[in-house]
Amino acid sequence: MEMTSRWGDQSPTTRSGPDISTAARRPADGFLMATFPWYGLDEAFTGPRWLMQVGTSADGSVEHGSIGHGDEPLVRSEGSGDDRERFAVVVTVAANPVRRSADGSGVLEATSVSSAAWLAGVGLLTMTWPGQMDHTLRDDWLDQQTETAWVLADDLHGPDWAVLSLPVDGQPTPFRYRESEYGWVLAGSTEAGVHLGAYGRGMSAYGVGFSVITDIRAYG
Repeated sequence: MEMTSRWGDQSPTTRSGPDISTAARRPADGFLMATFPWYGLDEAFTGPRWLMQVGTSADGSVEHGSIGHGDEPLVRSEGSGDDRERFAVVVTVAANPVRRSADGSGVLEATSVSSAAWLAGVGLLTMTWPGQMDHTLRDDWLDQQTETAWVLADDLHGPDWAVLSLPVDGQPTPFRYRESEYGWVLAGSTEAGVHLGAYGRGMSAYGVGFSVITDIRAYG
């Protein structure tokens, strides 16, 4: 697939760095503990950026984390009718091979592009609540959809995914991409030794690009 214009509907800006919303600031401590580089949307995106959360293994090492861009998404609740949110979240996943657990008692699962795709799919689900659904049924719906997201992530070469070429640190990079009624999800790998997942709503995935974040402390 060919790329379309990137963030063409964004207003020009003269700021020299990313727009980090004060209201959205979160501590960067967990991100600073990572031994791998973090990625976000590249300089073509000029809107707000904000930290989300990191995920750790049993021994406390950081394995993945998410950076938000645009409007901080709210869970789309029944009857809200608000489709105006414009956001994209980039998930960085450390590329880890199969390895022993910290206590030596077992083996930890390797991470892969499928790991990034699953984390992105679940991330999008957490921001979704289908209309006409009783809130008491949402947990069951999330369980079902989370399982579906894993099945899809485990079959990235299946018919539910398309191939999309997007820039990573300026280099064209293949990603697996799919859309749903709730938004879009994509996943791929970088030459820096990490896997990338992303999800969003109200922004076109065809126009995104990714680059390494040089100073994550600016986000916290």
